[in-house]
Amino acid sequence: MTELSDLRGRIDAIDRAIVNLLADRMQVCREVAEIKEKSGTTVIQPQRVRDVLASRRQWAINARVEPDFAEQLFRTLLAETHRIEVAGSLDVPAPDKSAGDGARSELDTVACRIDHVVVAVADLDAASGFFAGMGFVVATTDDPSMRVASAGGVTVVLVSGDHNPAVHRRLAEHGSGVQHIAIEVLNATFTRDALDAAGVPRLTDVVVDGAGHEQVFTVADPVTGVQLSFISRTGHRVAMGSHNVRAMFEAIDRATGGG
Repeated sequence: MTELSDLRGRIDAIDRAIVNLLADRMQVCREVAEIKEKSGTTVIQPQRVRDVLASRRQWAINARVEPDFAEQLFRTLLAETHRIEVAGSLDVPAPDKSAGDGARSELDTVACRIDHVVVAVADLDAASGFFAGMGFVVATTDDPSMRVASAGGVTVVLVSGDHNPAVHRRLAEHGSGVQHIAIEVLNATFTRDALDAAGVPRLTDVVVDGAGHEQVFTVADPVTGVQLSFISRTGHRVAMGSHNVRAMFEAIDRATGGG
């Protein structure tokens, strides 16, 4: 336990150094914003963004850090840079912020971000064209009735009823639209237990695929119509496969008496 405490102390020291480096970076960004404002330079410069993302991915590869993870970190930094540049021109005071405390709910402790959104579509080709037209990269999967549209850190999973009776019945009843929102969490099993403790009806237990995606699905809320899943990526960082999505639709089908 002493060794664990020492290692946690090292992590705390590194995290403090990271925060200090972030403060330095943000200060430089403020200075850049001032120069841009005086020279009338465009706030967003796409080629610079592309160069930053490409170079940081290479740095991550060289340092044996997962490049997709590193890219998302720098996308967040770039978004914060843009916010700072815009905020500097606003004639309003910044809101006060607190450090928070330990009084976080179980979900607030482990939830990270929206991982992906699943959309059931009647016409997979037309839906793919819609997203591709906006600049999303649309990729096929191991399931011919499922494609993944991605742009940066945004992922939309498109699923049709072709070769998938459960999706076909869902479309017949509800039509095309968002089927569920997947929230990334630190641990799916912990989240499942927290949902149970809170009395939230679950559609499934934790569903695990070969890539290490662990996912648990809730029952669609009758008031809002929202259905959620909570996913923990515990294996290799790979694109979302069809196993979890098929399992979810089949679970819904069984729960509603469809098959």
